[in-house]
Amino acid sequence: MSRATREAYRESLLPLLKRHPELMCLDSDTGLFSAEYAAAAGDQYLNLGIAEHNLMGTAAGMAACGRIPFVNTMATFATSRALEAIKIDIAYNKLPVRIMATHGGLSAGHLGPTHQALEDLAVMRVLPGMTVVVPADAAATEAFVEQSLNLDGPLYVRLGRKATPTLPAAPPPVIGQAQTLRQGGDVVLASCGPYPVLACLAAAEVLAGQGIEATVLNMHTLRPFDAETLVAAARPASLVVTLEEHWRGGGLGGAVAETLAEQAPTRVLRLGMPDKFVDEVGNQEHLLAHYDLTAERVVRAVRTALDTAARSGRNDRKECIA
Repeated sequence: MSRATREAYRESLLPLLKRHPELMCLDSDTGLFSAEYAAAAGDQYLNLGIAEHNLMGTAAGMAACGRIPFVNTMATFATSRALEAIKIDIAYNKLPVRIMATHGGLSAGHLGPTHQALEDLAVMRVLPGMTVVVPADAAATEAFVEQSLNLDGPLYVRLGRKATPTLPAAPPPVIGQAQTLRQGGDVVLASCGPYPVLACLAAAEVLAGQGIEATVLNMHTLRPFDAETLVAAARPASLVVTLEEHWRGGGLGGAVAETLAEQAPTRVLRLGMPDKFVDEVGNQEHLLAHYDLTAERVVRAVRTALDTAARSGRNDRKECIA
């Protein structure tokens, strides 16, 4: 079954509003919330219009007065246009604002670079005290919304736009704990977000047929980062590959490389968007295929790295940037 993560968020929030009067839903004219939804939420819903900087400032003020605001806007506007307010008003003051950022990654691909969010994870994960999560499906989104009620400080949640497939059965996701979706001792495939996680699972199946067993990690929380699970998986492996719907700099690949460089030096291949603005027109699926953020790319990267190492007789494990 396919469901959109942003719709799962909307559907899970209303029951929480009814049970928790301290919660607020602050909107920026996103179109995600209907007039009927606003009426059902009553005084706990407020639409500030297309004014993202004001939106974050208002959320900070409410949080300072004991409310817990869920702030709705597109990821690119939250992490660029409103970044100063997030940094100074929210993160600096350690306020419990939940930034629910839709249209993450290439999910607004048809709207072009102005609406694509390929820098948001890098930006948000460096802010002190900011929790950063990327649900891989609707069920994870619902779980994270519920868990956020007991979370200290600010939270950034990257959501998609359209329906994406449900992940295969796995342990329930917990903020701050990576999910091990498959075990294998040869390589580690680490990813976050719906399409990258599914691509890594598909790649692991292909690699298994070629005699290469892969551990697949859903690193849904970029901060706080689950270094323990990553390091444990990486120690016996000869290669770690990351895949993300994000520019290669600063996102999941950066978090993985930084962690392993300090704790378990290992060869790392970072797969993501090339270092340029998108110059292709198309929807999310088209752009993912065009820029080769696919299972086939992961398989090729693993095979090329392992074959090259075998031919050269290398036994050392150095970071490699693909």
